[in-house]
Amino acid sequence: MPALEADATFGFDPYAITGAHLSPAARAALARLQRTLDGSIRPLLAQAWETATMPPEVLDALIPLDLMQPEGMDAAEARSSVFSGFRNYVLARTDVSVATLYNAQSGLFRTAVTLGGSAEQAAGLDPRVRSFELKGVFALTEPEHGSDIAGGLATTARREGDGWVIDGRKKWIGGAAASDVLVVFARDVDDHAIKAFLVPTDAGGVRVQAMTGKVALRPMQNAVIALEGVRVAETERLQKVNGWPDVSRILRAMRSDVAWIAAGLQAGALDAAVRYVRERHQFERPIGGFQLVQEKLARMLGNTVASLAMVVQLSAQQDRGEFADENSALAKMQNARLARETVALGREVLGGNGILLEHDVARFFADAEAVYSYEGTHEINALIVGRALTGASAFT
Repeated sequence: MPALEADATFGFDPYAITGAHLSPAARAALARLQRTLDGSIRPLLAQAWETATMPPEVLDALIPLDLMQPEGMDAAEARSSVFSGFRNYVLARTDVSVATLYNAQSGLFRTAVTLGGSAEQAAGLDPRVRSFELKGVFALTEPEHGSDIAGGLATTARREGDGWVIDGRKKWIGGAAASDVLVVFARDVDDHAIKAFLVPTDAGGVRVQAMTGKVALRPMQNAVIALEGVRVAETERLQKVNGWPDVSRILRAMRSDVAWIAAGLQAGALDAAVRYVRERHQFERPIGGFQLVQEKLARMLGNTVASLAMVVQLSAQQDRGEFADENSALAKMQNARLARETVALGREVLGGNGILLEHDVARFFADAEAVYSYEGTHEINALIVGRALTGASAFT
């Protein structure tokens, strides 16, 4: 009987979810992206993972595609959560670090500027963000404050004359060393409200140190950032961030990005596992013909399709202007949890070869652990959902 074949751009899609939610122009833009990933980026990945470095050729190949406003696409669709979600899905299906790198600009930085900045700031900065003329990163997490960042954020901003002085430290800031500016979240010492500032990475008092020793997202360069007496003008403060509710509004919009990445990495692991079992022979037959292998692959497909269906519906809601913390939290929680199971099944299917970079599954296996924790841990997202279900907050 003929085997189910993967779509070149989206992987295995038995319910034709992609065709129902993307215009021909959007599909064409993502197909161009996939050809670039296959031709220019995939060959670099094993070495990038081995050496824990992000080759500059990755962004050099992606930037000309103009993926935030692809040629021939309607501007509204290009800005939609559905299209940006599928863009993350396609990127993550090739590699999670590549998806995280691009999303640091297109998701984290751009969302902070467009939702956190005034109308004038957003209008002036967004074209530069889209073109990568201005590269930026999102600096919220701190060495001692991750899940408790809402109440525990320790970086301070002190008003002095017509500007601000910022002191503190940030950690896990992806892409910081290669960026032009940091969106630094700091607590105003006068009113204790959290505010956001565009801080140049070359400003006096800014030190960026690359993190080492990671066992996931190895090519993605995360950093610890020290800010000591850093002076920033009031014009560089994002005017619509004046408290945690404003930060939460930004995070709500971005959490869906990670849920899409969690779905895409499952698609990549499934691709690699199916490719392997069709080629690998044991006991004088392809291992794809063994019952236990097929059961694992079926579960991988089920998880992947369920994850894709969930994020498509979440993004469709958001494109209608319906934003709910519990919905984005549920998608991130569920898809990241399923991703762990999916990549573990893929590694099992490959046996000992599942830990070798040459077969791709190993990258997805390790990277699923990072996705499980960033942009809100499983537990924090579960409490957001639980609060919506019960009407009672379990946060302490």
